Amino acid sequence: MGRLIINIAMTVNGAFEAPAPEPQGWLVTDPDSMQAGLEMWQAADAMVLGRRTYEGLSAAWPQLAHVPGFEAYAARMNSMPKYVASRTLTGPLTWNATLLEKGDLINSIVRLKEEHDGNLIVPCAGELADSMIAADLVDEFWFNVSPYLWASGPRVLDDLGPVRLELVTATTFASGVVRLCYRPARDGAPHTRD
Repeated sequence: MGRLIINIAMTVNGAFEAPAPEPQGWLVTDPDSMQAGLEMWQAADAMVLGRRTYEGLSAAWPQLAHVPGFEAYAARMNSMPKYVASRTLTGPLTWNATLLEKGDLINSIVRLKEEHDGNLIVPCAGELADSMIAADLVDEFWFNVSPYLWASGPRVLDDLGPVRLELVTATTFASGVVRLCYRPARDGAPHTRD
């Protein structure tokens, strides 16, 4: 059975919308964190997106295919299968994407998890993520925290909670970026590690 993983790039104070690299934005990158991100996407079976994230990423990633340093990343992002949840889009979609059945998000996600053996990455923190968290479908949360406090924009998963999490791993990169991997504590409290 596949694992559903919400993957969010964010600032220390939870800003997540429209990450742009420094100096225009708050997204801090370095070779090691970029390589870790690439490996995550290369190991994933597919991406699960909401409409707004699909529209943004499908416009951006094809443009990055020939940008030095982004070729391998863009190749993976552009070629991997994508499943899009939307009440308004109609098919067929571009960017190697398939529209999930309208009106049946929860069952569609359950079927995807049953059909895949690997990771299904959800690169968003909006309504889609909120719905999957509320339905207890998320297996892990991966937060890639850039060392910034950012004054504008919405905050990650601001309308949810409480959801008790337990830490799986924490990785610190030389740039100050920290990757935190959590999973829901199924009994409401953290599990002891074996």
